[in-house]
Amino acid sequence: MNPSSITVSRAGAVATVTLARPGVRNAFDAATIAALHAAFIELGVQAQVRVIVLAAEGPAFCAGADLNWMRAMAGYSEAENREDAMQLARMLRAVAECPKPVIARVQGDAFGGGVGLVAACDLAAAAAPARFCLSEVKLGLIPATIAPYVLRAMGARAAQRYTLTAEVFSAATAQQHGLVHEVAADAAQLDAQVQQWCAALQAASPQALAAAKRLLADVAARHVNEALLADTAERIAQARASDDGREGIAAFLQRRKPSWANT
Repeated sequence: MNPSSITVSRAGAVATVTLARPGVRNAFDAATIAALHAAFIELGVQAQVRVIVLAAEGPAFCAGADLNWMRAMAGYSEAENREDAMQLARMLRAVAECPKPVIARVQGDAFGGGVGLVAACDLAAAAAPARFCLSEVKLGLIPATIAPYVLRAMGARAAQRYTLTAEVFSAATAQQHGLVHEVAADAAQLDAQVQQWCAALQAASPQALAAAKRLLADVAARHVNEALLADTAERIAQARASDDGREGIAAFLQRRKPSWANT
């Protein structure tokens, strides 16, 4: 990991990945993308990590693409641009498909790819002054790699408006359209919300959380047919027979906390 791009810390079972380029409003460059990808892959397999918080230093959460990085891309060949874009796409997928629940702590503005980063997280809380913008079309670009996550978070109709107009919208509007789940009046309330979610997630089975994330991703766009019924029935059967499933049911019947609640 590039220590100038991000920092990674852990307090108990909660790991925090922090964008650490406040001087450029935490904009992406190749090193930052690589560091984020590596961090989420590594944290995703660490048993002692139960929850990941994605945060940022300074007044902005993420301003999208770094200007110097964009200047370099202007001289890339089509093949080089394709590979460069794939690195960003793989990083976003690493966040979205991380087996640990990921919380975005959005303390400031998220523009361009920063919106995609928020959308790739499982839960998002934003400070009231934070602003959001899908700004790509103003630059002659399109929000291609972030589109799957933005569409999932905001829905097609809202995504269509803000992608085409590149309007800046508020945290309250982001909440209205599902991009963020909660809006906090100040930093203290933002931290309190994140801590509340961390506590709730640590009360749940780690195996079940990972399986639930896969379930939601897999069934989101599927029609309810016999194949889907069979798939979901198989998943709950596996969950019931799993170690965490057996422990969770036993703990409920015995009126005690499950084993994972004590870790």
